Parts: sequence; structure tokens; C-alpha cells
Amino acid sequence: MTDPIPRRKALARLAGAALAVAAFPAQARETVRISFQRSSTLLTLIRQNGALEKKLVPLGYDVSWHELNGNALLQALNTGSVDIHADVADAYALFTQAANAPLTYFAKETSAPSAQAVIVPADSPIRSIAELKGKRVTVLKGAGAHYLLLTALRQAGLKPTDIDLRFLDAQDGVTAYNGGSVEALSIWDPLLGIQLKDARSRVLADGRGTGVEYARYYTTTTAFAKAHPQVLDVVFDELQATGRWVKANPKEAAERLAPIWGNLPADVVEQVNTRRSYAIVPVERDQLAELQRIADTFRDAGLINRDLKATDIPIWSPK
Repeated sequence: MTDPIPRRKALARLAGAALAVAAFPAQARETVRISFQRSSTLLTLIRQNGALEKKLVPLGYDVSWHELNGNALLQALNTGSVDIHADVADAYALFTQAANAPLTYFAKETSAPSAQAVIVPADSPIRSIAELKGKRVTVLKGAGAHYLLLTALRQAGLKPTDIDLRFLDAQDGVTAYNGGSVEALSIWDPLLGIQLKDARSRVLADGRGTGVEYARYYTTTTAFAKAHPQVLDVVFDELQATGRWVKANPKEAAERLAPIWGNLPADVVEQVNTRRSYAIVPVERDQLAELQRIADTFRDAGLINRDLKATDIPIWSPK
């Protein structure tokens, strides 16, 4: 019986292919770990539509998402346990610098001066920041809203000790405010939007009258920025595109975000989004003056125990 030549040739080809695979193994896939908060508008929408997976998987990257808030988020920022982090308010970002966190800034959402405010109930007799003297006021310690409050007090000629300042986390502060335990609240969106709905509260001060910018920053571990700049290019472009989509489609964006934000009314979400810029730009070292003002204010208030130079932070820029 003759040996079938075609069969021998086929086996030889298979053996050659096996040797080639052994000599040149497939490149190992990597997983990009991304943290987000419930209030991370752009990242939550990107996560929902799978936009990053569509672009990164063909490049050899998988994506894992990690919802982190409060102390868990701060710990992740400080330890670098996640590759790309949820956007945080400018004031919050400074605490990671003070902790020598291994972070690089890679994107910024431009100023939203009315997205946080010091408020009082609509029927309150208090009409100005100066009239908060001796009154009970609550805020989350170290938040951007804390910086806003300190700035507004200083401009009104008051010191923090001139008011009865109560440090509570955001939700407890809202509860105390609604229950009448405090007379004023410094808070940010979307919690601010809920309090302003149906004119239940009045704004005493926000960034428009105080010069407080309230920008948000996106960070990545410095090691990841050096090793995977191509991933940051993709993320940066997707953040920009999503920000433009939110502004161009306010009603649809609000309907998508409402259930993610704890089933808030869509009209509240839509109003909240009018106060955010959602304009994503590169971080420029010569445009960090606001961060420096926050650092100096928090140092003077005893929240940061050393001098910080905002321009010392590592910055990645897109191509």
C-alpha cells in the first residue's frame, strides 16, 4: 500500500505550525483595571456602552471595572492597586499628592463653578455668608465643597472658628441639613441638585461669586503611564467623545444616568449636567494655580501637614 503523499505533506505542515507556535508564543493579554464612582459620569457611561472594551481588546487588553468610594477610593489612589482611577475633585486629588501616591495626572474636566455650593433652606433668614457667623454648618472634611466654604468665609471676613462647623460625610450631612440639625450645607452635585429641586434651598455662595473653579482630575499610576501610553490615548479620546455626547444629548444622557445615580429623577440629572462642563482637556502644568490655592488653604487649615507644590505632580499628555 502506497503512502498517500498529500497526507504526509499535510502532517508536515501541521508539525511546522506547531514548532512555529512553540518558538513564537502568543502575546499574553493584559488587564487594565479602572476604578469609578457612581458619580463618575463619563466613566459610568463608557462602562455601560462597552466603548473601551471595543477599542482595547483588539490591542491585547481586557478591562476590569472596580466601583470604589470614600476610603476605598483613597486607599486605591494611594497604593496604586488600580491602573486608571475615577475622576476626583481638585481638592481630593491634592491629598494623594500629600501622601506621595504613585500617581500621574492624565486628563482634566474643565471648571464647573456652580456644581458645588453653600446652601440654606429656602425659608431661612440667612441671606449671606457673613450671616453664617455662629451658625451650624456641615461639610465633608477635605472635599472641594470644604475649600469652597473656607474661601467664601475668608472673603466674607470670617474665620472657620466663627461658625459652628460640623464635619460629616456627604449623605449624613444632607440628612442633618434636611432634619434641621444644621443651618447650612456645603455640597456638590448630584446631591446639590436634589436640594435645589423645586426651589427647596437657596445658594449662598458657589464658584461664580468666589472664584472657586471646581475642576476634576483623572489619574493613573505613574508606572502604568510609562508602560502603556497607548491605552491612555484610547481612554483620553473616549472621555472626550463621551463628554461631547452628554452635552449634545442631554435628555438621553439623563435617562441613562438616572438609574445609575440611585434612581434620581431624570430632570434633576439633566439640570445637574448643565452645571458640569464635561470638557476633557490635557493637564497643563502652567494652569495649576487653583490647585496651589487649595493646597495653601488646606495647609493653613491644618488639613495638609506640609507645603505642597502643585506643579510637582507627574503629568501625562496625549499625542
